Amino acid sequence: QVQLEESGGGLVQAGGSLRLSCAVSRRTFSNYVMGWFRQAPGKERELVAVISWSGRRISYADSVKGRFTISRDNAKNTVYLQMSSLKAEDTAVYYCEASSRIGASALRDFDYWGQGTQVTVSS
Repeated sequence: QVQLEESGGGLVQAGGSLRLSCAVSRRTFSNYVMGWFRQAPGKERELVAVISWSGRRISYADSVKGRFTISRDNAKNTVYLQMSSLKAEDTAVYYCEASSRIGASALRDFDYWGQGTQVTVSS
């Protein structure tokens, strides 16, 4: 079983920055593709960013390209999401998710997720 715990959410003004962290309780963390997803009220959960086990393959949703950066530290079993130039439309619950599937890139590919952390951007 893989357990994930997100942290770092909060209230920030538009234009500000936040850094989300996700601690994973699994010694084989480095074998998992990791992703950040978000879900705004009344909307479906959407992919924000994905990072391969090695960190060499990264993809972003078009809406966050150039503003968000995903990274991972396999020695610490942790994945991060650095968010800058935040906008009101970035307001959502952000979820960290893990997949054992090579090349995972869609929500359906991910098997484990945390409780989520709320990010609220005031305009």
